[in-house]
Amino acid sequence: MNPVDAGSASLLQLLEGNDAAPAFVAAGRTVSRAALAAAAADAAAHLAARGWRRGDVLALWLPNGAAWLQLLFAAARLGVLIVPISPRYKAPEARHLLEVSRARAVVAPRRFLDVEYAAIARTLRDEVPTLGEVIALDDVDAFLPAAPAPAVAPAGAGTDLLCCFSTSGTTGYPKLAAHGHASIARHARHVAAALDIRAGDAMLCALPLFGVFGFMTALATLAGGGACVFLPVFDPVEAAHAVARHRITHMIGSDSMFDPMLKVEGADFRTWRRAVQGEFVGLALAVTERGDALGIRFSNTYGSSECYSLMSFQDWNASAAVRARAGGVLVDPRIGVRVVDPEDGRDLGDGEPGELLFRGPNVLAEYLNNPEATARAMTADGWYRSGDLGYRDGPGYVYLARMGDSLRLRGFLVSPAEIEACLMAHPAVGGAQVVGVRRPGEGDVAVAYVIAGAAVPEEAALLAHCRERMASYKVPRRVIVIDAFPAINGPNGNKIQKRVLREWADKALA
Repeated sequence: MNPVDAGSASLLQLLEGNDAAPAFVAAGRTVSRAALAAAAADAAAHLAARGWRRGDVLALWLPNGAAWLQLLFAAARLGVLIVPISPRYKAPEARHLLEVSRARAVVAPRRFLDVEYAAIARTLRDEVPTLGEVIALDDVDAFLPAAPAPAVAPAGAGTDLLCCFSTSGTTGYPKLAAHGHASIARHARHVAAALDIRAGDAMLCALPLFGVFGFMTALATLAGGGACVFLPVFDPVEAAHAVARHRITHMIGSDSMFDPMLKVEGADFRTWRRAVQGEFVGLALAVTERGDALGIRFSNTYGSSECYSLMSFQDWNASAAVRARAGGVLVDPRIGVRVVDPEDGRDLGDGEPGELLFRGPNVLAEYLNNPEATARAMTADGWYRSGDLGYRDGPGYVYLARMGDSLRLRGFLVSPAEIEACLMAHPAVGGAQVVGVRRPGEGDVAVAYVIAGAAVPEEAALLAHCRERMASYKVPRRVIVIDAFPAINGPNGNKIQKRVLREWADKALA
């Protein structure tokens, strides 16, 4: 057995050892690992006294805070399934997840950011047949108070489902990717080892726990013996100065979060050793290079709701250009990756782009209450179809784009990222995004959008730049200069809306 696998069968074991060490810091309060474990036991006893049993479903419509972690570990003791709901969700979106999950109860703040969540949840209780209870909290940064109830021994088993993560919902309402708590604990331990998280370390946690990115960030920190330092709302200036104040050693986020944070004047980053970023706005290389200059080692990563975030990292000693690429070497030796031709399913060799397939203990147990979707997502021999475009690269792999964003240019499968990188090499370009428009008789046609860098770029010059550096079939039909990319503020930072760019490109080629 790999040493990191020892004792990974239960999520509860992540809190064992060094009881006095901090588990998290939130709202100015430091909570020890022993205090979190005790609060979870109290909550489990209280739920058990109210009739909660293994297999029941509890929805958490909460921001980050003490109550979120308390209820997660309480659920692990009971074998209860947690369904996180984003506080950004409106009533119809929350209702969908409550209906799909068949939640028995939902926990919500009475009021958060001027929204009466508990009141909205009570309205939904009348619309969702299984929802029998709304548990309203006055303070999400405090533990639920202990109630008179006999202690209960841990009843959850490693095979029990523990937590669901919403999928992106790009093809309709989100599905719920369900994972068991032995699987979650195992992955958290492997991530902690890969990030070299040790006792005494501190992770700046600016990502929400309801998403798999923030969830696994927090659990990996606990698995390694570190402390989670929660920011209620991400502000780059506040985050930058929090590094020295809390002696932060690690942070995980998006390039759109790190880019302004690293530019804060007067910030002291001397304790900060490692950072992991997801590339959402095309700034991964710039952030990685700036991190190197400041003594912070950055790596890109890869993940999903179905296979967890933080599945892989680049070699920490590799060049900035390599560490800025999404993908890398898988953190768990039991995770397998294949790259197959999306049309005929044959395995492809190193460097050949195709669909990424994964198999291992990290893959979802099921889409909750959706067996048809679960069956569609898996191959006959048990590999998960990611729907992502990538290629094998020696011991690891490189993620390129969603299959829906990839381009079939004159019969060749091309990643938009390759064209974007070529454009970004021009000094007049400060950012580039490439989308495809389907044209009858031609197939996909590439259109590039760029924002200005050191000078105002000219379309003719940029097209000539591409022709000198790429095969002719990869050269975009148009290169259009815009002031800013259309973006949406998601749970992990700003994310460029490719859909909007495709709509613009369709009109530009009309």
